[in-house]
Amino acid sequence: MSHHALDERPPTAFPARHGTEVDEREPLDEFEAGELAVEYDAAPPQEVLSWALDRFHPRIAISAGGGAEGMAIVDMAWRVDPSVRVFTLDTGRLPQETHDLFDRVRDRYGIEVEVQFPEAPQLERLTRAHGTNPMYRSVDLRLLCCQVRKVLPLTRYLAGMDGWITGLMREQWATRSDIRKIEVDHDHGGIAKVNPLADWTKREVWDYVRDHDVPYNELYDKGYTSIGCAPCTRAVAPGEPDRSGRWWWETNAPKECGIHCSIYTGGFEHELHALLGPDGGAGDADRGGAFGP
Repeated sequence: MSHHALDERPPTAFPARHGTEVDEREPLDEFEAGELAVEYDAAPPQEVLSWALDRFHPRIAISAGGGAEGMAIVDMAWRVDPSVRVFTLDTGRLPQETHDLFDRVRDRYGIEVEVQFPEAPQLERLTRAHGTNPMYRSVDLRLLCCQVRKVLPLTRYLAGMDGWITGLMREQWATRSDIRKIEVDHDHGGIAKVNPLADWTKREVWDYVRDHDVPYNELYDKGYTSIGCAPCTRAVAPGEPDRSGRWWWETNAPKECGIHCSIYTGGFEHELHALLGPDGGAGDADRGGAFGP
């Protein structure tokens, strides 16, 4: 994949819509978020990103997990503001192709991706109790692994933010069919959650990636349609749903890890609190991550 010089593509200004000028530190409430969601529902993603960065930067960041949607957003946002922040969750089980992708992001855009990691004591307790691959033994153990490796690091990171930007799209899965472009994220302290591609399709994402020569994960060239941890993601056959390659051995279980929606089974929550220890992770529980009320 060729990479054009950055100066061939200067950032494009997308001014915020009239009537939305407010104090940049003022949090969203449900009423304002609802009004904004309606106002921006048909707006192009660049306009949504311009609003979000104007309102919250530098206390807002793009969540990039290696998927094409996140990479399209990174490219769009860089054109709006080259100082945009990007973060990722390094679970310790990511494919090499995902690590390679973030090296290309740094080289291409000059963005130092803010890598978040699991807490070592929590990860050690998880591994000692259940081994290195507990996800294959039960849904509850898989969700427990997701909590330690993804949900808790995300909760810690977002505790210092006013908002985050995701690549969620309504067409991706049933649990995402009613997402709005601008929401209040009650799982993370009521900060803003911005989904600029909510009304886009996979085809539109890939059209943008190809038209703008956006770096993408090489796993897509190997038959992958959704990118996650190496043990939990596989290539899919033509015609299979995009997320069917995630946790493919499970039946009647959510194709979610918990970072975008709260998941309660009654099975892993007690084990999670035991893994957190008497004080480690207490702040995460108090902040209301996706593992507790």
